[in-house]
Amino acid sequence: MSAILSQEEVEKLVKLAHKGDKEAQETLVTSNIALVKSIVSKFVGRGVEFEDLYQVGCMGLVKAINHFDSSYNVRFSTYAVPMIAGEIKRFLRDDGAVKVSRSLKELAARSVAATETLKAKLGREPTIHEVAEAVGESAEDVAVAREASKACISLHEPTFEEDSAPLIDQVSEGDREDELIDRLLLKELLSTLEPRERQIIFLRYFRDETQSEIAKKLGVSQVQVSRLENKIIRKLREKVI
Repeated sequence: MSAILSQEEVEKLVKLAHKGDKEAQETLVTSNIALVKSIVSKFVGRGVEFEDLYQVGCMGLVKAINHFDSSYNVRFSTYAVPMIAGEIKRFLRDDGAVKVSRSLKELAARSVAATETLKAKLGREPTIHEVAEAVGESAEDVAVAREASKACISLHEPTFEEDSAPLIDQVSEGDREDELIDRLLLKELLSTLEPRERQIIFLRYFRDETQSEIAKKLGVSQVQVSRLENKIIRKLREKVI
């Protein structure tokens, strides 16, 4: 049985792994095997062997190690859950229809309701730990439920705003497959941003507005917009594996 690492030990090992220390990466993987198996167990029974899902889950864990930053201010396990679940979900999506259990759907729905209630009460976006406490589940289980219950992107969904043309109408016969994939990836990435972050990206890159123009609309300085934009771009880049 692998030893349970403290957050400090995890962060130290992550830094070493980022420098190419294979032993540090192996220690992180070994210490999180139980987490991977726990997430994999929620996706079994779909015509794919547990071992295959386990291997895919481990790939997600390695990606989480490669992209984790202590400045995220969350436990590594909490950060790793959606990365692992997302990797498994993509594998199942490529292999066939993604089926989500009723229990995961129910937990996802409860977490959404709790998020809205807490948002109104706190006047801000609640943390995943606050949502988990509200629904009486662990942060990791809530993260798995959210990731597993995310709807696959439809070609008939609007590209950005609700009244904009759907993706399928914007893909001409001459578009190459990789261009379509880029569009789908962009939509998926934008959906992970907070409302204010999406607004900044939309105004900056879809409306071609200057940082000064955006600053006036948001009631902040141009310098703040510049910092926010750089932060958002970094966040988006980190999500592109």
